[in-house]
Amino acid sequence: MNGETVPEKQHVVSRDALPEYFPTHRHAPEFWEALGRAVATFGFLEEVLGKAIFSFTAMRRFPADQVQAEYEKWLPTLERALIDPLGRLLRAYGDAVRSNPSTTIANLDILLSDLTEASTIRNVLCHGSWRSPDDQGRSLPFFVDNRKLVFQTPIDIAFLQETQRNVADLTCAVVDTVTSMGWQFPGSSGPGTPIA
Repeated sequence: MNGETVPEKQHVVSRDALPEYFPTHRHAPEFWEALGRAVATFGFLEEVLGKAIFSFTAMRRFPADQVQAEYEKWLPTLERALIDPLGRLLRAYGDAVRSNPSTTIANLDILLSDLTEASTIRNVLCHGSWRSPDDQGRSLPFFVDNRKLVFQTPIDIAFLQETQRNVADLTCAVVDTVTSMGWQFPGSSGPGTPIA
């Protein structure tokens, strides 16, 4: 070959030969529906947490000479409530509830623990790469967390449905922390004092 380098044969994916809905074609549509509902419920939880943070921070009282300074500190808090991921929202929510002197939430630590536990599965559901299901319809998503732990639990439709119900219940518990203070939940027409 006289010292010449022969280029390797190049290959590309034959997209026309891929099955419809690739790479999700091996799972039943019901699996994807259950996954989508669980993920969407986590998204709703994040919205509710942002509104709860708004509620507990908006309803704090300050002496007149501190209002402007507190208002300026409040705006970044509200901005973060819109953009923070779930883990940071949970910390901000806990801080907001605790920093409001009129808070009467008795089981906050338990609620925060339950929310934190649920948030660990949220990352798997949202960011996992779903492997083909086994003969029982369970799929082991490929997911490695920030501590380099590899997720090892096969997930099926029943698991996804239970997760969705659990997160919906936790979301209601967050709403309850606001409404149990006698405040109307922001964006709702429910009972309570509107937050202004």
